[in-house]
Amino acid sequence: MMTFTLKRLLYQLHRWTGIAACVLMLLWFVSGMVMLFVGYPKLTPWERLGALPALASTVSPAGCCQPLARVAIPVDAREIVLTTVAGRPAYRVRDGAGRPRLFDAGSGKAIGPASVATALASARAFVPGADAHYLGLVQEDRWTHSRALDTHRPLHQVQLDDGAQTMLYLSSATGEVLLDAPRQQRLWNFIGAWLHWVYPLRNHSTDPVWSWIVIIASAPATFTALTGTVAGIWRWRFKGRYKSGARTPYRESWMRWHHVTGLLFAGFVCAWIFSGLMSMNPLRIFDPHGQRPDLAAWQGATPATVRLDVTPPQALNLLADHGFHAVELEWRVLDKQPYLLARDGAARTRLLMRHDGQMLVREQWPQEPLLQAADRLMPGMAAGSEWLRTYDAYYYGREPEAMMGAMERRLPVLRVRFDDPQANWVYLDPYTGTVALAVDRRQRVGRWLFSFLHSWDLPPLLRAGPWREGVLILLSLGGLALSATGIVIGWRRLRTWWRARLKPV
Repeated sequence: MMTFTLKRLLYQLHRWTGIAACVLMLLWFVSGMVMLFVGYPKLTPWERLGALPALASTVSPAGCCQPLARVAIPVDAREIVLTTVAGRPAYRVRDGAGRPRLFDAGSGKAIGPASVATALASARAFVPGADAHYLGLVQEDRWTHSRALDTHRPLHQVQLDDGAQTMLYLSSATGEVLLDAPRQQRLWNFIGAWLHWVYPLRNHSTDPVWSWIVIIASAPATFTALTGTVAGIWRWRFKGRYKSGARTPYRESWMRWHHVTGLLFAGFVCAWIFSGLMSMNPLRIFDPHGQRPDLAAWQGATPATVRLDVTPPQALNLLADHGFHAVELEWRVLDKQPYLLARDGAARTRLLMRHDGQMLVREQWPQEPLLQAADRLMPGMAAGSEWLRTYDAYYYGREPEAMMGAMERRLPVLRVRFDDPQANWVYLDPYTGTVALAVDRRQRVGRWLFSFLHSWDLPPLLRAGPWREGVLILLSLGGLALSATGIVIGWRRLRTWWRARLKPV
């Protein structure tokens, strides 16, 4: 009797929670398939750098650039980059609070908030030959929820008359292009990422109300998928058959197809809905805890206090002698040793540093200084290191359409493991001298419960390319069929229930 009551309770819970959950799941499966091919608008490093002119064309010994000692660099500056904004060389400086500022490289004077003219000039330089129309300042809209844009708000919004009808968003602090959104991408996103992430309900880059709405919606959907799986297994005759001769008890076509597709795709549906819930990091369960790698100690100093003694024209000439044409120069420090990081229009890098009195151009940092600096991240806790020449389960690249498609993931990379209570791992990029990734045990668990279950993003699967996408589409269609049949069944049940309520006693 107890078993019968529990089963009936489970059936009822699945029946009534499934009415709303199936609508949500149908929208998620449709939008998820779109997201395989069209991502949420973002500006990748290769797009941004590819639109910049070579610095050699704008920097000359006669007119540029003022030595950094003559520029009012904030004492807590953690980023100093020579770049081009609206066709003019400029120093982009980010202070200790992460706020960006711009200084004219020719005069060394601070440039105030970016004007409308600067925004239009930057937009035209981003897509040469395209006319640009200024639309105004935007604090935040449906395409600009990223927290990375917060220090640049409000944003200049510019519409280009190029073939793609690209919408640009530019920093009001520096005038640089931060995000491009072609018209076709925007249109697809209405049934893609914008819908998948429930962004119609999101109002701010940090929006706890939206977060909890998604969590509260995902949790019952996960429960519905799990109860449906259990109920489906209970009702299926693995041995013997029902009187109808079938293994399913349902004779009505919609019920029968819902039962069969549920059994076929239950595992994938449960995994996807559950991993979608995990993507919201409920109750911050995947946040790193305890001691974290000390990035300030890794550098040992800041570019505001320790800099390589070379002028921009000298650096560009040295790089050009090695066949490298930089579009940006960044002053950096590694273990108290200053160096320049140069990037070209294809996002390739070179390092400029002084060694034994000689100015050298290198492609990578050697292993020894990387490991010496790595020990500063968590002193005395390094447990081992190894060079990775192929991606592993935590450090890997994604296609531009993916949520993390703008992350630079170069190979080889030096992986260092630490013997601390949180079992931290760091990945050191020898091409830039930066910590490309740092993950502790909690974050690695979150990677499996969200990214793997949701995206099937193990490197071997990602290398399968169209085969992986084809399987994901096929399984998504199965989930779509399961949700659609559930909606029909739910609608019929609601209609019957409502008619019974209205029937005169």
